[in-house]
Amino acid sequence: MMKQTAIERALISVSDKKGIVAFAKRLAAWEIEIVSTGGTAKLLKTEGVNVVPVDSYTGHPEIMDGRVKTLHPRVHGGILAIRDNALHREQMRKNGIKPIDMVVVNLYPFVQTIARPGVSIAEAIENIDIGGPAMVRSAAKNHTFVTVIVDPADYSVITGELEIKGEVSIETRRMLAAKAFAHTAAYDAAIAGYLSDVFSGRKNTP
Repeated sequence: MMKQTAIERALISVSDKKGIVAFAKRLAAWEIEIVSTGGTAKLLKTEGVNVVPVDSYTGHPEIMDGRVKTLHPRVHGGILAIRDNALHREQMRKNGIKPIDMVVVNLYPFVQTIARPGVSIAEAIENIDIGGPAMVRSAAKNHTFVTVIVDPADYSVITGELEIKGEVSIETRRMLAAKAFAHTAAYDAAIAGYLSDVFSGRKNTP
């Protein structure tokens, strides 16, 4: 059995699934509990990774065609709780909130969607991620305690540190937090630019 890490629980929900199976298997080997959503959970289960579906974790089903699944206090409370704050810990206990120590999220492929010829505005809007950016921003805000990963290229950095140190360094968590905010900023800028072009008539859509 591999040594346990300081990370007890990771939430994984990715559109870009490159490298995610191997990464999740490494986390599972360290006995890190994996909470996951939708297609990511299905893929990991198929590949033999033990996964807690997010609806089981929150006690609430995914609803509205998946528009609402991670917008729940047990998710965001678990991410945002200040671990050495006694009030936060008590509120976690009272509300059945478990800490989420790692958030592995990349967002619905909005830019790739609008790049396709003939894509409708309705399809573009359905590819605007809401829960993903909220989790990324929550984790990045609380990087003192939480590791946020938005880029598959960083998986090896994380597994390397966990292998050697059993934890992710604060320096790495800070770097990843800055990268996460840059990621969501670019995502929102792409959405704003597209909608401005469509609603002003500068861009025609079906």
